Amino acid sequence: MLDALKVVTTVVVGVMVGVEFSVAFIINRILDALPDDSGQLGRAHGGRMLGAVMPFWYIGSLVLAAVWAIAGWHHSGTGLVVTAAGLLIVSVIMSILLLVPINNRSKTWTPENRPADWKEQVNRWDRFHYVRVAVIIAAFTLLAAALT
Repeated sequence: MLDALKVVTTVVVGVMVGVEFSVAFIINRILDALPDDSGQLGRAHGGRMLGAVMPFWYIGSLVLAAVWAIAGWHHSGTGLVVTAAGLLIVSVIMSILLLVPINNRSKTWTPENRPADWKEQVNRWDRFHYVRVAVIIAAFTLLAAALT
């Protein structure tokens, strides 16, 4: 059962990393290259879609890592899993304090109601997101290493 938990946790976190990496380095660049207001509208739509799913994914990943750490406490690699769980906690705190407030504003923006500094807010979200992606990549790497 522990082996299944390890695999499920690693896959769930790995897919989350893939989605967030894609948002940071592919999707947002595509949206930013669209003409007129299309990119801003696309980001708002993406913020609504992913904003509804990601809280469950981040918390679920953290819970899975915590359960793995507890269930495998006396097995090799537990230190790596505990560290990964710590990094996932950091990612959740970052999300709540830094990214979600910007996302909650930006997901309601239209070309008619967006603030004058909307591009600066989007750029700030992107910078925080790059750091968060690095944190969850590190967590995923530690979980993958703990599998061996």
